[in-house]
Amino acid sequence: MDGREEQAIVSLLDRDSELKKYYEEHQDLEKKLSVYQHKHHLSSEEEIEMKRIQKLKLVGKDKMMEILEKHRRTGAAQ
Repeated sequence: MDGREEQAIVSLLDRDSELKKYYEEHQDLEKKLSVYQHKHHLSSEEEIEMKRIQKLKLVGKDKMMEILEKHRRTGAAQ
């Protein structure tokens, strides 16, 4: 998600509770992922968990982009 997209999403958070839920979840997953990314070595379990988090984050991003596109079609997003 580039800066423009994130800015558009943030501008809609107060008006769209579903978007807000996915955005907050995305931020939380990003924090969890950064813990693994800063480790020099990951155990097998940690690698599996990191991949699970990455997949969840991607699914959430796709949903946010769908919602953003819906807002753009209706003229609600800048």
